[in-house]
Amino acid sequence: MSATAETYKPMVKPSLRSAVPTFLVPDVAKTARWYEANLGFTFSPHPKSEPYVYASLRREGAEVMLLSMEGYKKEEISRTGGNWDAYIRMEGVREFYEEVRQRVPVRMELVRQPYGDWEFEVSDPNGYVLVFGGDGETG
Repeated sequence: MSATAETYKPMVKPSLRSAVPTFLVPDVAKTARWYEANLGFTFSPHPKSEPYVYASLRREGAEVMLLSMEGYKKEEISRTGGNWDAYIRMEGVREFYEEVRQRVPVRMELVRQPYGDWEFEVSDPNGYVLVFGGDGETG
């Protein structure tokens, strides 16, 4: 018995590809433009004209999603050892740090962690904390 195009369903092994942080923001357009201007991300919004309700921000293999929520303000949380909303693994972390620190305040300066990675932190305009790390034993 041969399978036709309509009945053939190939066996595909499930494979998780990535996890994407999703941030609630009061102004998707303003936030997306900040990521573009300061961190080099490109964005694809929906709908295609403002006001946007959603945007996917991408730079190389990293992605962050923004969801609109009018009047939203992220709660500040304090935790010993850091409070991160997204950890972005990368190569060239030292070079990226030098670029970024010229444009935005750095929350944590570039430092080598005990586990080998070099990391630095920035906050976006909504208070989300991004850590960029790599170029170490685990990066």
